[in-house]
Amino acid sequence: MPTIRFIGQNSTIAVAPGTTVLDAARKAGIDIESPCNAVGTCGKCRVRLSDLTQLAGVDDSGAHSLPRAEREAGYVLACQTKVYGDIDVLVHSRAEENRRLSILSEGESFEYAPDPYITKRAEGGVTHVYGGGTLLGSEPGDTTGKAYGIALDIGTTTLVAELIHLPTGEHLASESMLNPQSAYAQDVLTRIHFAEEEGGLETLFHAFLSAFSALRDSLVRAAGIDPRYIYEVIYSGNTTMLHLATGVDPAPLGKYPYIPNIRGGAHLPADALGLSPFGLVYLPPIISAFVGADITSGILVSRLEQKAGATLFIDIGTNGEIVLAKDGRLAATSTAAGPAFEGMNIVCGTRAVPGAVEQFQVDGDGRPHYKTIGGAKAAGICGSGLLDIAGELVRVGVIGKSGRFVRADKGAFPEPLQAALRPYEGKTAFFITDEVFLTQQDIRQVQLAKGAIRSGITALLAQLSVPEAAVDEVLIAGSFGYHLRESSLLDIGLLPPAFAGKVRFVGNTSQSGAAAFLLNTGFRADMQALASNVDKVELADTPDFEKLFVACLGF
Repeated sequence: MPTIRFIGQNSTIAVAPGTTVLDAARKAGIDIESPCNAVGTCGKCRVRLSDLTQLAGVDDSGAHSLPRAEREAGYVLACQTKVYGDIDVLVHSRAEENRRLSILSEGESFEYAPDPYITKRAEGGVTHVYGGGTLLGSEPGDTTGKAYGIALDIGTTTLVAELIHLPTGEHLASESMLNPQSAYAQDVLTRIHFAEEEGGLETLFHAFLSAFSALRDSLVRAAGIDPRYIYEVIYSGNTTMLHLATGVDPAPLGKYPYIPNIRGGAHLPADALGLSPFGLVYLPPIISAFVGADITSGILVSRLEQKAGATLFIDIGTNGEIVLAKDGRLAATSTAAGPAFEGMNIVCGTRAVPGAVEQFQVDGDGRPHYKTIGGAKAAGICGSGLLDIAGELVRVGVIGKSGRFVRADKGAFPEPLQAALRPYEGKTAFFITDEVFLTQQDIRQVQLAKGAIRSGITALLAQLSVPEAAVDEVLIAGSFGYHLRESSLLDIGLLPPAFAGKVRFVGNTSQSGAAAFLLNTGFRADMQALASNVDKVELADTPDFEKLFVACLGF
């Protein structure tokens, strides 16, 4: 049997001949990112063999492979490469990526008085712990001052946890990391499909539990507390993430009529989380199969139902969720934007790590300028940089309305931009540096993602009969959205021109909303009632939606 040694991971495994490198890694407990779930289309499971002679021991002649130059340097796609001889594989550490990743942990909120679900009362040498006024259990001594909770934003790509002192509302510590489930499938739909595979749901559930344990341990170390005094955790995430975080089958979310197995607005035991023996998990109300508790949290802290006029709330990510509020009436929808905004399915795409191009501009003389996270050497393009590059190239005419690069000899743009248009694998690409570039296929991914969100916006406006010019404010939520520029969103047409000057970036409102649910129990009944009254707009049922989507693809 061939033996695979994962260099730097202190792991060796013997496998049956013909096993892929990715399958071997998963059996060995090694995380190799495969956001397309091993279809072979994303290119993110690229690994390197330590010795070029070992290429003779693998077969990477499948439907998808890397360019010849990369293969000659020893790189292969883990999901497409079958092993027949002993090999050594160099794998990047996910722990190192977690340390380098830039994750936004804060979002806008509002003033409210603490009124937590968990309360304590000391009497007769013991402290009674109550949940919503019901006795949960008792502890020896007076522990009334020791009552904590965790507000947890469960994003498709990232996890953000905050430790909060319940009696005072003091925020004690915050930690974040990659959602380890993204190593198996990047977006909501591929994660649902992965969960349907044998052992898939268990794999994703235990990956989440392991991540929660790491976050919990970091929080209690930072705050210097005992985890047995953590009594409640709020899970704020989209509907699929809540299913996977609770070990509940999400399969119905992938099939019409898309009926969730959980609805939120309820408690679950927290037995597996390593907290108080009386610990509970609260799931905020969800709105629909694809508009989840993260959006309920966003509505809560944005006070959308209280706003006069028309306000759009948009959470831009792999699952673009949109809410339109018109004088207290709310309508919501979800769009499958896909993983492009997270830097996935992009040739030089990467997450928000040092070296990722995060800003890009073309000056008046046609010279391109870029900024990387941490000022490091450019190593890839993250989501905000991707939209900046596409927006600027549309603005200066390097990318036409159809989304195609304008030929350098036909474009009326300056020489520095013409020089940046060079061939890559027989097709034109725009080179930011000699190693970081944007391809024609990358632009198509941007078009599909932005077209999905723009069509969702248009459908919601039609639902409540709101003209584009009548929208008073546009709130862009989410960690990714916070790093965007209004001009980029307008230049690529993700937002219509009528929204210029009306955009406000409100940050991680899923996280700040989770904290509000944790600290004030009254919000739970309020948002349960509100969520049940939101108009759910299913884009698939919208008349002529395909025509609308196609019309929204152009720049």
